[in-house]
Amino acid sequence: MRLMRITTGVALSALIATSAAGQTPPAQSRPQTPPAGQAAGRVDPGTATAQPAPRMITQSEFKLADGIIATVNDQIITGFDLRQRMLILILMSNIQPTEENIGAIQQEALNALIDERLQAEELGRYEDLVISDAEVDAEIAAMAEGAGLNAEQYLAVLEQNGIRPSTFREQIRIGIGWRQLVGGRFASRARVGRAQVEQRMRQDAEAASKPAYQIGEIYIDAARVGGMQQAVNGARQLIQQMIQGAPFQAVATQFSSAPSAVRGGDAGWVVQGTVQPALQQAFDNLQVGELSNPIVVDGGVYIIYMRDKRDGSAATQVSLKQVMIEVPETASPDQVAAAAGRLTSLQPQLTCDNMIQRATSEQGLLGSDLGESDVRNLAPQFQQVAATAAVGTVSAPVRTPLGLHLVAVCGRRLGGPQAPSYEQVERRMQNEGLSLLGRRYIRDLRADALIEMK
Repeated sequence: MRLMRITTGVALSALIATSAAGQTPPAQSRPQTPPAGQAAGRVDPGTATAQPAPRMITQSEFKLADGIIATVNDQIITGFDLRQRMLILILMSNIQPTEENIGAIQQEALNALIDERLQAEELGRYEDLVISDAEVDAEIAAMAEGAGLNAEQYLAVLEQNGIRPSTFREQIRIGIGWRQLVGGRFASRARVGRAQVEQRMRQDAEAASKPAYQIGEIYIDAARVGGMQQAVNGARQLIQQMIQGAPFQAVATQFSSAPSAVRGGDAGWVVQGTVQPALQQAFDNLQVGELSNPIVVDGGVYIIYMRDKRDGSAATQVSLKQVMIEVPETASPDQVAAAAGRLTSLQPQLTCDNMIQRATSEQGLLGSDLGESDVRNLAPQFQQVAATAAVGTVSAPVRTPLGLHLVAVCGRRLGGPQAPSYEQVERRMQNEGLSLLGRRYIRDLRADALIEMK
């Protein structure tokens, strides 16, 4: 059972002393939410996915009192530790500390430190899991490259802002170790089979015929930040900072509690009607490039960045087979009815695997494999079946100028440049599974931990 004890008389927020900040606005009894579904402003596409270079902090210099402010089991968190993590959050997200947002930055930094202490403790149980200096160097070099710097320049800027390279390197080391631990421990549980990947690809293909939205998301967990009003206030501050130029991707990485945080908030394509009504309203109203106001849902608050939209006309490739009876346009109604009756009685017996063989073995039937085609290039009579019928099903008789047809949908996938490969879908599903298992892992460690706030 989790035990968290807050020592009377010393609130954590009182540890901050700033020249321009330091007080978190008092929480109100009910969250004051902005108009639902309306845009808060636009985000410059050039900065939305940019990796910011660390820059000098020019506002709201702050200090934390010395001494222990929290313990996690037998590990301590000091005021120095918290200030270091706050500085890292500020620099990595490009957020400027202000009177309004300093409390949210502090809370996020503290939560991150608690998780990190638990991760470090868990990593210590695995003696063979050792992260080398070379691995840490490689990750720092990649971060620096994304910011247009080399590793030495990157660390130098951090140090100029008061962040010790040793502190930053230890954070990176624990992060690498945690990813390796989660990946190794849960690899078998996150593995997906061919049937699961193919089902996801079919679902993606079927969704291509519906309106969809390519979104970035930031989710602020109300329980993690101290309540719904704090979540709304924090979301407002992040939105303002992003409108002023803080990169969405960087902010999402540092502040979002959604699984997509590891991808900079990239939630991919979301199909119309598959999300909560409040989110759907925002999706419908936001234009490409716009950032939403805070969207309150059960348990927390979302910020949505509309990256792109599509109207449901995405290219879909479908594999078809058919059995037909030739019936000319001049045929009598009785002839058409007779052919339709024969095909209707045959239809329950047919599958993608046997229909060609059946057609060649019975007089008066013609069978053919139509191969793979773009739905939009098919004859109009076939398009509805090809676009909507479930894969593996055989249609009722379809009339064309040539005759009557039973059409089997034997495969469907997204086509064009937006279509992911089998390997990409498989990797995405595995990463989703590992992310979920990792979050459960740290949640369970928190539940069993003794966490005391001094």
